Amino acid sequence: MERGTSNSEPRSRLQALKARLSPCRLCPRACGALRAQGQQGFCGILDQALVASYGPHHGEEDCLRGWAGSGTIFFSGCNLGCIFCQNWEISHLRHGYPVDPEQLATIMLELQSLGCHNINWVTPTHVIPMLIEALQIAREQGLRIPIVYNCGGYESVETLRLLEGWIDIYMPDFKFWNPKTARALCGAEDYPEVARAALLEMHRQVGDLVLDERGLAQRGLLIRHLVLPGLLEETRQILHWIATNLSRNTYVNVMAQYRPEGGVLMGKAPPEYAAHLQRRLTCQEYEQALQIAREVGLWRLDHV
Repeated sequence: MERGTSNSEPRSRLQALKARLSPCRLCPRACGALRAQGQQGFCGILDQALVASYGPHHGEEDCLRGWAGSGTIFFSGCNLGCIFCQNWEISHLRHGYPVDPEQLATIMLELQSLGCHNINWVTPTHVIPMLIEALQIAREQGLRIPIVYNCGGYESVETLRLLEGWIDIYMPDFKFWNPKTARALCGAEDYPEVARAALLEMHRQVGDLVLDERGLAQRGLLIRHLVLPGLLEETRQILHWIATNLSRNTYVNVMAQYRPEGGVLMGKAPPEYAAHLQRRLTCQEYEQALQIAREVGLWRLDHV
């Protein structure tokens, strides 16, 4: 738990998180799966986290990767399931191996021993009770580096409130502005509304991103926005909302990495989006996205 938090809180919050696991209400889908009894819900994961891979990651934002890398752990399954996911085998096919909390704690301590600047949980939403239990063990055994909650932005505010004090850096992606787009590309029409509420809660907990004297992230909110081909108007709305409702000091990574992957290559894209999603982002589109960010007043841009 965060330094200075009452010692009586971690156990009760962990128990509350476990109670939300089965029937599952961890994420906004609230599918109600009895995961502890072997019933799979939307994410396809039961009551044990699956790890696809872990290690120092040198492809993250400057303030996370530093010189020794971000200690990234990729978890299998996903509560969002975008049809263009670039980690399709992990998120949709759920390739990975099961780990218990003790094993996961050992992984985190190993990453710290390798010199990683942080522990970066990739897609943690649907397995967060197991991760918090592991984090409690790891901190008791000497884990001191920041925890990064790297998610798709489709988060339950009720679950996030139970994480207050555990998470140092929230790193959500704000993907879609139009409910129609969210319904078509991830089957979650409420994504825009849910993401806005989640980002407000994250910002309330940790504030704007704070860097140390070495330029490494220590605490705060870092937002990613993957610019999608042909959907620059959604980019405009998202960036304007961030600047207006959170802070112009918000650290934002305007991402140009989109490429046709996963379900798009399988022909799963709805006809009205297929023509755009079957191509990469143009240089002109990306430059327009950066210009929009500057126009709305955002200046802490980690664009790669």
